[in-house]
Amino acid sequence: MNTSAKPLRIYFMGICGTAMGNAALLARAAGHEISGADTSVYPPMSTVLHAAGITLHEGYEAARLERLAPDLVVVGNAMSRGNVEVEWLLDTRALPFTSLPAFLADFVLKGRKNIVIAGTHGKTTTTALTAYLLRAAGRDPGFLIGGVPLDPPVGNHLGSSKDPFVIEGDEYDSAFFDKRSKFIHYAPHIAVINNLEFDHADIFRDLADVQRTFLHFTRIVPRNGYVVLNGDDVNIQALGSLGWTQVMRVGTGEHNDLRVQNFVEGASGVEFSLFWRGQHWTDVSWTQSGIYNARNAAMAALASALAVCPENPTAFALDALASFRGVKRRQEILLRTPQLTVIEDFGHHPTALAETLHAFRARYAGARLTAVFEPRSNTARTKAMQAGFEQALALADEVYLGAVNRPDKLKAEERFDPETVVLNLQRAGVHARTAASNLELLELLKTETLPSAAPRVVAFFSNGSFDGIVQGYAAAARV
Repeated sequence: MNTSAKPLRIYFMGICGTAMGNAALLARAAGHEISGADTSVYPPMSTVLHAAGITLHEGYEAARLERLAPDLVVVGNAMSRGNVEVEWLLDTRALPFTSLPAFLADFVLKGRKNIVIAGTHGKTTTTALTAYLLRAAGRDPGFLIGGVPLDPPVGNHLGSSKDPFVIEGDEYDSAFFDKRSKFIHYAPHIAVINNLEFDHADIFRDLADVQRTFLHFTRIVPRNGYVVLNGDDVNIQALGSLGWTQVMRVGTGEHNDLRVQNFVEGASGVEFSLFWRGQHWTDVSWTQSGIYNARNAAMAALASALAVCPENPTAFALDALASFRGVKRRQEILLRTPQLTVIEDFGHHPTALAETLHAFRARYAGARLTAVFEPRSNTARTKAMQAGFEQALALADEVYLGAVNRPDKLKAEERFDPETVVLNLQRAGVHARTAASNLELLELLKTETLPSAAPRVVAFFSNGSFDGIVQGYAAAARV
């Protein structure tokens, strides 16, 4: 990290967000004096920040920011025009300010051989896997993970400047004043593209618009670097040959450099094999569900190997995969009894829901599968992917739809319509319910138990809090 001769006083707006908080911790570890503000200062991030000696302020106040007079203000992606501190910064131009991705580029990533993990799905898990594998190999990588990993045991670490920095590369925009995708700032030496689909309808017009920003991302990979991509994904294939750098393909098809083969999932876990250009690399037996996580592992394995021993990737040991425990809120089991399993997942895209439900069918064969979904993300709460969500949810036996988040911010004709989805699912033979609020939905879940001799698996899908009903249901089920 760029520490400069004199430690800086840096102020983070929106400091309790996962990415902002972890970046603040990196800056603090580098010796800078850190403070910040957020509208909701609460655990677990507030606890970690306080423990690191970071001063937190509840809410935003222009007079306070003027009084603190930091050397630099990092403006979070959640900030927008109308925020009193933003308006004061723009009115006075009294303090320098930057976006989080630009801050990371200047203070963390400069001079490092960065591994940037991108894609519509699986970024957090693959970032955690890559950092975990490099550490298991005796390296000291830096990393910034956009979630709460179990392995490695922390979400951020500066690491050694001689080792790679692994960072989750989001295609979402950088700030209200910088509409470039975040990953454009991250100077990848190795760029990983897990998959590519239309998402973030509030930012991108269509799939071609998303593909355009991913193509820009690949164009900043140096000729001695690598693009590691999902060779089975037709939307990635449409990016072309990427002839300005070295391209490595990962997937199940025969044309891939690294192949996932012999995939089997059952009640005891998952087994698969990795083959590098026809040569057996390793056999993996682990607890992570789904072919998608096997592909995440393959992506992380190849990215790690290319960073350490590019001339012979199979020399990179992958024994540690068997012990990888995953990331919180990614198929995280909250409760398991002989008759009931409760799982929390961050899924908020139709493909993510469908792949996860398919994996649960294999993992929990014979169980009654219940999907509980909150339309919360800026895209999920609109009609943009309503048909896709309906198709994905139809893979469950029971569906409970939560209330649309912030419905007042959308026109009725643009808003996700739970009642219509429920009606269509019922016509397809799926037991489906919705409620006016998430708390009412919790009561439905607690009181409705359809006659079934089979065990029940209840999977909650949301990229937010779901108003606490996930933990509420798990707690009630323990009684």
